[in-house]
Amino acid sequence: MKRDPAPSIQRRAPTSAKAEQRVRDILRVGREVFAELGYERTTTTEIAQRLAISEATIFTYFRGKRELCLRVIGDWYDETIATIEATLPPDSSTREQLEAFVRIHLSIFLVQGTGICALVLSEGRSRPGAGPDLGDTLHELQRRYTAPLMDLLARGQVRGEIRADLPLRLLRSLVLGPIEHMLWELLASPQRNIDIEASTRDLVALLWQAVQAPDQELQALRGLRHELQKALDRV
Repeated sequence: MKRDPAPSIQRRAPTSAKAEQRVRDILRVGREVFAELGYERTTTTEIAQRLAISEATIFTYFRGKRELCLRVIGDWYDETIATIEATLPPDSSTREQLEAFVRIHLSIFLVQGTGICALVLSEGRSRPGAGPDLGDTLHELQRRYTAPLMDLLARGQVRGEIRADLPLRLLRSLVLGPIEHMLWELLASPQRNIDIEASTRDLVALLWQAVQAPDQELQALRGLRHELQKALDRV
């Protein structure tokens, strides 16, 4: 799937290897601070202090905290989308693809970066058109982010594996809603241990009961009977 280009949100493109490394360092530490403190409590002063550079150096490449946060979140979206596209098994059943999608997200949300995920989700809910918030700019990033899931679900409906009477938007919420809820639970109780594989199996089993086409179980049994009969014929 071809991705739309991300919006240009960087003030000045680096023109040397040293400048490129400086931008990478600012983005790396910026992600750490935004994930740790959230958008409102983060300051460019804090980021500069952790890097042992002047705040003016940050403003050389980014107009301010909002622009830097947009770049941090945009990079997170790009990384997540690339991981999804590289990991989803292309020639497998819709359920297998759904299981891979859920496993990827549980790993990203609950293991690799709970802080940055919480930042993305909270800022993504900012009221569009409310001035300097991030909601308007994040809307397009969110659309790109959910596109692989929407494509997966749409193909499942075309194959007859997923109920055709349910709108894709509702199906998307059914999948992503529980994952987000698990993230907030983990943030409230960070000492909890999450078994990603067990959580994936349990969640997909629950989801599949709700979204599978009514005749899927019968078709699966018929397929199994057919395979068994072929095996018996070869004996």
